[in-house]
Amino acid sequence: MLNLSQNGCSVWVASSSVGLLTPTAVALGKFDGVHLGHQRVIQPVLHAGDRLSVASTPQSKENQQLTQEYTYSTVVTFDPHPQEFFTGQPRTLLTPLDEKVQQLRSLGVEQLVLLPFDKELSALTPEEFVQKILVQQLQCQRISIGQDFCFGEKRSGTAKDLQLIAAKHNIPVTIVPLQTYTGDSPTQSSCVSTTPTQDARISTSLIRQTLEQGDIENANLLLGRPYTLFGVVVQGQQLGRTIGFPTANLQLPKEKFLPRQGVYAVRVFTLSETSDAFSSESLGVMNIGNRPTVNGTYSSAEVHLFDWSGDLYGKKLAVELVKFLRPEQKFPSLEALKTQIQLDCVVAKEVLSVEC
Repeated sequence: MLNLSQNGCSVWVASSSVGLLTPTAVALGKFDGVHLGHQRVIQPVLHAGDRLSVASTPQSKENQQLTQEYTYSTVVTFDPHPQEFFTGQPRTLLTPLDEKVQQLRSLGVEQLVLLPFDKELSALTPEEFVQKILVQQLQCQRISIGQDFCFGEKRSGTAKDLQLIAAKHNIPVTIVPLQTYTGDSPTQSSCVSTTPTQDARISTSLIRQTLEQGDIENANLLLGRPYTLFGVVVQGQQLGRTIGFPTANLQLPKEKFLPRQGVYAVRVFTLSETSDAFSSESLGVMNIGNRPTVNGTYSSAEVHLFDWSGDLYGKKLAVELVKFLRPEQKFPSLEALKTQIQLDCVVAKEVLSVEC
């Protein structure tokens, strides 16, 4: 059991029923990304316990008491990701655990439960999953799921099946329709092959595809917020400062999903050492890739801040991706690289001035 709390709001991350806050109102799913579709699934369980019920005593009506029946808004998901369990291959995530907790907290979720996805859990029938997990362990009073939710052995249970099984335990189930993005698609760079979001189903897979293409604008629209990289500034090769563009080298979580390699216009925030609060907004450019001009042998994420001076080593930064500027490329010399970075900065400043 791990308790992550901030500003009086506590989110519990649990892999067992010990210490869980019950009874619960449960949003059930994988929730990687906590995107706009996920948020619609979570919404029905928020503040679900703010209601009064009348408890009658057998003695007399005068002894009736108003008692508050509170159910804890709870997101239930799986660890590891089911795809990782079945394939045996590590899976990168749009929102690693720390980010997921932060996003859920911002929505008002009180509790996050991580179900260990193992052979035993994957073998449960739909009926056993409801009885053992939702009823016995979580003391669930209400459930919300997406229309495409599947559960139980070999994904044999559907959303409708869950609704029928839960009804036997007097647990209401809200089935949230699949969400589509129906707004105007942003203007896209001609160098990026994009997947149109107009009337497209909002999904983790689509967001991963748009990020792989460098289509940051559409990814951000589908997420409902900027795609953000969180990392601690560590010492790099310090080559940037030799050409007049010092960079902060970010150490990112190994399970973080990275977008297309290349250069991005970004907003950068320094995170407080005692909380997840953002501060000290700066603008800049970020390069994600192997730095072929200097014969880089590993992928890195480096950000150059405009008009910045100071020591960032050891600081945790949140880098919001605003626009993909160009793919990574190898230049014939450091001087040519310097010239291109100067151009990147000019373009980024124009992009960010419009965004602001």
